[in-house]
Amino acid sequence: MNKKNITAIDPRGYDAILQQAVAEIRVGRNLVARQINSGVSSVYWSLGKLLFDKQLVEGYGTGVVNQLSLDLKKEFPDMGLSPRNLWNMKRFYERYYQEDTKLLQAVAVLPWGHNLLLLDKVQQPHAVAFYANETITKGWSRNLLLNAIKMDTYSHAKGQLKSNNFKETLPAAHADYADEVCKSAYNLGFLGITEPIKELELENRLIAKIRSFILELGRGFSFIGNQYRLEYNDKEYFVDMLFFHRGLRSLVAIELKIGSFRAEYAGKMNLYLSLLDRLEKGENENQSIGIILCADKDHLDVEIALQDINKPIGVAEYQLLLPKDELQTLVLNEIKAIEEDEEQK
Repeated sequence: MNKKNITAIDPRGYDAILQQAVAEIRVGRNLVARQINSGVSSVYWSLGKLLFDKQLVEGYGTGVVNQLSLDLKKEFPDMGLSPRNLWNMKRFYERYYQEDTKLLQAVAVLPWGHNLLLLDKVQQPHAVAFYANETITKGWSRNLLLNAIKMDTYSHAKGQLKSNNFKETLPAAHADYADEVCKSAYNLGFLGITEPIKELELENRLIAKIRSFILELGRGFSFIGNQYRLEYNDKEYFVDMLFFHRGLRSLVAIELKIGSFRAEYAGKMNLYLSLLDRLEKGENENQSIGIILCADKDHLDVEIALQDINKPIGVAEYQLLLPKDELQTLVLNEIKAIEEDEEQK
């Protein structure tokens, strides 16, 4: 294309756009060296803002964007600067420039392919934030993100009440963070359990697949041990599973129950947390947190059981099996992802 064919803007105006676009890419590339995904998003955000500010729209601005793509690809041949992608950058900026900081921070660190998927498939800002944070904490591939969107994971998660007493037992900022970290339900479908099992067997299977379990818990958890022994006043106590969370700077005790939640579980966990704070907590660490992981819970039962407990405790459900159609979709997407990876090698 010859620059004479650009009719949407005068040549001097176009040269200003090109020079500004080149400058934005150079600045953003310095960020890429430090943090690849957020650096790329920063470049794309800036280019999208540039096209938005110049009020370029498809039709009126097509000639400008096509020529901009050609000129930028000469300068930066290894970047995705096709006309289509430039318009996607403008869509990216238009979608998020008026949203709150938390949402912007979440999408900024996602790979560009994940952001394009969210642009195409998810409209509600709260849903975008949910999928972005789940992708970050669980390391979802693009195919796994697509699978989660198709299964409407956001709506299922939104309908689950969180059962904990963190606001009553922790400082405000710490309580909010703990509430984000500790979910109301966990999917343990990776264990391959097809029939009822005992609590010890459930624990042993989790230990055997501890990496998968930590990924399900979320980012920041480090496994310390199972049946962790605590001794006090000539008595022994054993915590089913003990973790440390780097962000919370807290020990996290998990108790596994194969049935429904019972009030006495809260009292037992309260004792374990008191012992952990007395015997194990480091000088610069925050108080220990407990999670009771059970097959089923009633929110009101949990609320009354925790109301006079002075230690931070959350109660969560687990799902051992994925529904057949969801499992089939997940497997097919994973097979497709593996095949695509093989083709690219």
